[in-house]
Amino acid sequence: MFRTVSITCLIITFVGIIIHWIIFRPKVGELFGTDRRMRILDPLRYLVFLFTLLFIPQKLTLAGVFRKLVFLLALLCFVVLFVTGFYSKLVYGTTISGYWLMLHATFAPVFAICLAILAVMWAHNCRFNKKYWPWLQRILQQDITDNIIPQKYEFSQKLSFWVIIGLAVPLILSIILSMFRFFGTYWQELLADIHRYIAIVFTLAVIVYTYLFILASAKERV
Repeated sequence: MFRTVSITCLIITFVGIIIHWIIFRPKVGELFGTDRRMRILDPLRYLVFLFTLLFIPQKLTLAGVFRKLVFLLALLCFVVLFVTGFYSKLVYGTTISGYWLMLHATFAPVFAICLAILAVMWAHNCRFNKKYWPWLQRILQQDITDNIIPQKYEFSQKLSFWVIIGLAVPLILSIILSMFRFFGTYWQELLADIHRYIAIVFTLAVIVYTYLFILASAKERV
C-alpha cells in the first residue's frame, strides 16, 4: 500500500512540475540572452544555471553565508535520507536495514538540526502579512494602494516552507517515540507507519519548495 501510494504521489508531483515548467518557465532568450550562440546547448545552459544556484553570492552577509551553508547541508541530508529511506521500500518492497539504516540514522539528526536553524533564521522572512490578502482588505474596505505587490511565487514558497516546518515536527517525533519500549509492539509499528507516510508528504513539500525556489531564481535573473 505504502509503495503504491508513494510512487503514485511522486509521479503526479513530477508530472505536475514538468507541465508547470513547460507553461510558465522563463523564455530561454530572456534567461540566457538572445545573442547566444549554439542554441542547441540550451539544455546544458539550464543545468549550469541550476548548478550556479548552489554557489554563495558575494553580496551575502556573514549570517547569509551561514544560512546558505546550512541550507545546502540540509539539502544534502535530505537527498541521503530520501535515498536511504525510500530505495528499499520503493524498489524492493522491503524495510530499511543494514548500511542503509546506519546512513539514515546518521544523517537524520543533522537534518533535524539544520531544519531547526533554518526555521529560526527564515521565520521572519517567511512570515505572512496583509499584502497577501488583498481580497480580505477589500471586504474590510481598507486602503490597499500602498501595499507592496508580492513577487511571483513568493506566497507559494512561504507556504511550502511552513508546510515543511510543520511536517518536520511529527516526522521527527514519530520515529523518536517509536524507539521507546513502553509503547509496545503495536504502537511502535503504528508510529513507524506514521513516520513513513509523513515522510512522503514531507518529501513532496520539499520537492515543490525546491522547484519554486528554482523558478523564482530564474524569474529574478530575467
